[in-house]
Amino acid sequence: MRPLRFVALGDSLTEGVGDPVGEGWRGWAALLAAGLAPSEAPVEFRNLAVSGAQTRDVLERQLPVALAALPDLASVVIGVNDTLRCTFDIHAVAERLDEVYAAFTGQGAVLLTACLPDPGTMLGLPGALARPLARRQRAVNAVVHALSERYGAVHLHAAEGDWVAERGMWSADRLHPGERGHRQLALRFHALLVEAGLASGPVPSAVAEFPGPSRAASLRWLATSGAGWVARRCTDLLPQLLGLAASEVRHRVRGTGVRLDLAASRAVASALAGVAVGDPADAA
Repeated sequence: MRPLRFVALGDSLTEGVGDPVGEGWRGWAALLAAGLAPSEAPVEFRNLAVSGAQTRDVLERQLPVALAALPDLASVVIGVNDTLRCTFDIHAVAERLDEVYAAFTGQGAVLLTACLPDPGTMLGLPGALARPLARRQRAVNAVVHALSERYGAVHLHAAEGDWVAERGMWSADRLHPGERGHRQLALRFHALLVEAGLASGPVPSAVAEFPGPSRAASLRWLATSGAGWVARRCTDLLPQLLGLAASEVRHRVRGTGVRLDLAASRAVASALAGVAVGDPADAA
């Protein structure tokens, strides 16, 4: 029997950050892999996700390796890091994702995708700083939604819901799921695959093996690793984000905040129009 081949592409979320096992990370994709087929059926799982990856990294570095593995199933969960860069461009995000999705479906692989919560809300940033990031993440999610439908992906709506607000689902950094959160993602993906007749293995357990991070652990992270993370993002994003926040405040004072949302919607529509020419099968 040929093994079922599953490759996972993306950033730290798919790498498994927040779900430590031994000296490394496990994460939702590994938990899902264990439930794709009955225990007696072989599954070959390869996790190509790398912390900090953007859509460009998935397209240029991860995709060629993944295609060479001839996967039956490929997950592409990416985009948050794009929103945290001063180079954010929804047109480029759409073009890269379109190329990645087309490559996998062109090989006959089943595609898994997801939309994600915005980082500003998860970090608890002030409104004027959080809203521009939320607008960017909504734009990415809109592109992922549209392209997932176009390429027939198994798509998980993970941007909202009770799990986002439940603190116990998240790790000390408040950006990555903890073990319970990773298990929740694996469970929800598994349910979608079962519904589509694409998974027949055991349901991933929702019960955590290890205790979640304490408040003290969260504070330690903020004082050590968290400070470095914020410093790196500030160097890249903060000057632009402060400008976006200032614009946000001006529009709110004038009562014209809706213009920012309309501009973002137009950008998404333009980005999707740029990749909507022709049939997906032809593009692949």
